[in-house]
Formats: sequence, C-alpha cells, structure tokens
Amino acid sequence: MSSSDSADPRLEPYDALLVLSFGGPEGQDDVIPFLENVTRGKGIPRERLEEVGEHYRAFGGKSPINDQNRALIAGLEHELAEAGLSIPVYWGNRNWHPYLVDELRRMANDGITRVAAFITSAYDSYSGCRQYRENLADAVAEVGPDAPKIDRLRHCFDHPGFISANADGVVGALGDLSRAGAERARLVFVTHSIPVAMAETSGPHGGAYVAQHEAVARAVAAQVAERTGVSYEYDLVYCSRSGPPQMPWLEPDVNDHLQALASAGVRSVVMAPIGFLSDHMEVAYDLDTEAMTTAKSLGIEAARAATAGTHPDFVSAVVDLLLERAAVERGEDVSRASVGPPGPAPDVCPAGCCPNPRGERPALCGEDEPSYPHVGTK
Repeated sequence: MSSSDSADPRLEPYDALLVLSFGGPEGQDDVIPFLENVTRGKGIPRERLEEVGEHYRAFGGKSPINDQNRALIAGLEHELAEAGLSIPVYWGNRNWHPYLVDELRRMANDGITRVAAFITSAYDSYSGCRQYRENLADAVAEVGPDAPKIDRLRHCFDHPGFISANADGVVGALGDLSRAGAERARLVFVTHSIPVAMAETSGPHGGAYVAQHEAVARAVAAQVAERTGVSYEYDLVYCSRSGPPQMPWLEPDVNDHLQALASAGVRSVVMAPIGFLSDHMEVAYDLDTEAMTTAKSLGIEAARAATAGTHPDFVSAVVDLLLERAAVERGEDVSRASVGPPGPAPDVCPAGCCPNPRGERPALCGEDEPSYPHVGTK
C-alpha cells in the first residue's frame, strides 16, 4: 500500500505506524548478547554485564518488555479498527529481535513509503529520544534508497491520556494498601536515572528531562486528589543508576529515599513508575524486587502503581498522536492535547536537541538530520 492509497484521509500521508522500542532478551541464552548490544561502544566490563544479567536470569532470562510491546500493538490495532482506521502496525527494536533494520526492510518490501514512528519513551533525553533517532538514521542507511520516509510522533509525557492512565495506576495501588495506609500514603514517582550532564542538555533548551517528569508528577498527583479527595504529598526519585561512581547521576535513588522517608516517620508509600511506559526490567527488578524489599525492611507498607502499559486511555493517546501528526503533515491547524507546561514536545527536534555525549552522529526526525534518504554514518 502506498501513501496515495491510504484507506482513510485522516491518516494521510502515512501508510504505516512503527512502534520503536528498546528490546529485551527472550531467554537465558539471549541475556549477555542483548546486554552487549545495549552497551556496545561504552567500554562496560564483562563482569558488569554478568552482574546486570543476574537481574534478567532471576526472571528466567526474559524481559517483560517484548510481551508488553506485543500487547500494546494488539491494543493499537484494536483501537485503530474501532476508529475505522486501516493502517498496518510494525514493531522494531533497538537492541533485540525484531530489529529495527529488519522491520524497515519488511516495510520496504511491503511497499510502505511513509511511516509515523511511536517511540516507547515518553520524555526528552539523549537515550530516550536522540539515540532512537540515530538508530533510525543507521537503519535507513543500511536499507538504502528503498527505505520508507519516517516521522517521529511527539513525546507523550504531557498527553492527557498518559496522565490519566498513570493516575488510575496510583488510585489502584492505593486500594492495595490498608485503609490507614492509603489515607496517609506518600506518593513516590519513579523514573530512570540518567547522568546529570545528559539531563542538563535534554530537550531544546536543556533541563527538559527533569522538568517534564516534574510536570507529570504534578498532573498525576492532582488527578489522584480529584478522584480520592486526598491531596497526597509526593516526591520524584530515580532508579537504575549505572556508570562509574565518579560520574554524577540524578538522585535521590528510590531506596535511599525510602530510608529517608522511614526516618521522617512515613509508614506507607505508593511507588508510581511514571518514567516507564510498561513494566519492563527496571520496574520488575528495581521496584518490584529491590525497592519492595527495602520498604519491607524499613517497616513501610508499600504498593506499586501500574504503568500506562495497555491502559485504554494510553492506547487512545497514541492513536491521537498519530492523527495529530498526520494533520500537521497535511498542513492543517492542530490543537495539541497537553496537560500544561513545559509541553507539548515539538514534532521535529530542533538542531542540537539532546546531544550525543560521545559526539555528533546523523539522526532522523529532526532539523539537523541529513538529506533523506541518503544517510551517512560515522
């Protein structure tokens, strides 16, 4: 199907939706090769890979992320069909099967010419945005001139559907606590830590990573208050720190924060992983295993909120972003759904947005991308 043959004018100029994700191992034999893909070129010693690999091995060597992407795609296909929108959904990963380059080849063979890409990362940062755009440039270069043209959908962090899905997760987790625990709970919003230097250069003007998370925490807490009648105190904390000890990363770590809360007399918490779209390994291990163990040892009653995952409001948000970007490409005036500052994120990343800490590389879906489709690589 070509763009001109699109079944619904609401989708023009797109003839495919691509879900672009991180990827994860599917069994014990995949763990180290997967981690080698993730860390290639970063000089991570083998012993560190083995250490992280134990997190996956404790779950049978399988990350939850691939199954959750399959469920998200099924949800998107259902939502699109319900809306009478006929468009194929493809799925490509950065670090494991199905690899992005293989999906681009499949799209080219299927006659796809124009693609909207939804990246399973809600926020601005090098690793959460520009690195995916570099992956797209590399894959297009490998496929060659027959590769489809790709546009990235804007980040979803401030879309009302993402906020609503996370608020539902928090309200559900409050219901998992005792009545007394729910009444006095502290909300602990959790996201992936990144190097401070990366956070400071994230987004068009720097500092977007933290600012966007603060906006989401504020919006989710407000919705929880509306639904429960309780204005809960809340904090933004981090997990999954890696890298050398001398390199500053965003803090506080969730486990350190739980200790501080216990010292301050807090006896119940809801941990809400607003930095993650689905329950992948950082959630399954760092929160459900490690942080829950920390909370128990401190005498804190704890529950973990569900991620946006396949929540109907979140699935609808992705379809809304697809229709929004299609309208933008057709030159129509678009009112972008947003919960407030600092969003909404731009459709096209400005030149220099979220720079690569190891030096410039070609990246698609931004003002500084090389001429399409002849993409060079370094």
